[in-house]
Amino acid sequence: MTSIRIGVQIQPQHADYPAIRAAVLRAEEIGVDIIYNWDHFYPLSGDPNGLHFECWTMLSSMAEITSRAEIGPLVSCNSYRNPDLVADMARTIDHISGGRFILALGAGWAQRDYDEYGYEFGTAPDRLRDLAAALPRIKHRLANLNPQPLRRIPIMIGGGGEKVTLRLTAEHADIWHGFGNAETFRRKTAILDEWCAKLERSPADIERAFGVSKETSLAEGDELAAAGARQFTMGISGPDYDLSPLEKWLAWRDRANQN
Repeated sequence: MTSIRIGVQIQPQHADYPAIRAAVLRAEEIGVDIIYNWDHFYPLSGDPNGLHFECWTMLSSMAEITSRAEIGPLVSCNSYRNPDLVADMARTIDHISGGRFILALGAGWAQRDYDEYGYEFGTAPDRLRDLAAALPRIKHRLANLNPQPLRRIPIMIGGGGEKVTLRLTAEHADIWHGFGNAETFRRKTAILDEWCAKLERSPADIERAFGVSKETSLAEGDELAAAGARQFTMGISGPDYDLSPLEKWLAWRDRANQN
């Protein structure tokens, strides 16, 4: 059985960069398996005009200052960058990190980001069509870059749309990331399995990741793990970046992986 992994999303809002950097280093020190940030231009909670930093330039720093944990965006918005450029950025950060990069992608949803930065927001179907068109381009560019990535960069797709997002996940991704409760997870992962069957892909090829919060109990973690979740990620915001809620999850991971 695939080992359980614990991730943290260091949300780059309401903090200066030294605080973000310290949180990333502390996350690796306490044993987190994956350190994510997010791809937005403004805070998603608290003061909407509070401190905030950009995703991909921050990932370059994370690649340099860490040595063990995998890193990536949770998730990179497909609308904000040319797909071929995204592939090249991912390859470059993969080299900087020594082969620890995860390319997590989503169709986008935060309208203020689009409006303020001059991107066309369109409709949700528009954005999903753009993601569907981008994924083959990203994979093609990754296969043709020189030098190649240090490993086959895992592609994660975030979202729970049952007709399109989960189909794209079955077709292109190595990891699926969702949110909700155990009932939601069971329903979505079953639909993902159905898409895998239709596309003649083994469901075991796709790691199932799920977001947890400070309020999520370990009993819920047991329920999710029994349903097939193998990656559990908690989002933590600035300015203080209290990582102590992760400690019980790390101990839970260690116990589960010993069994």
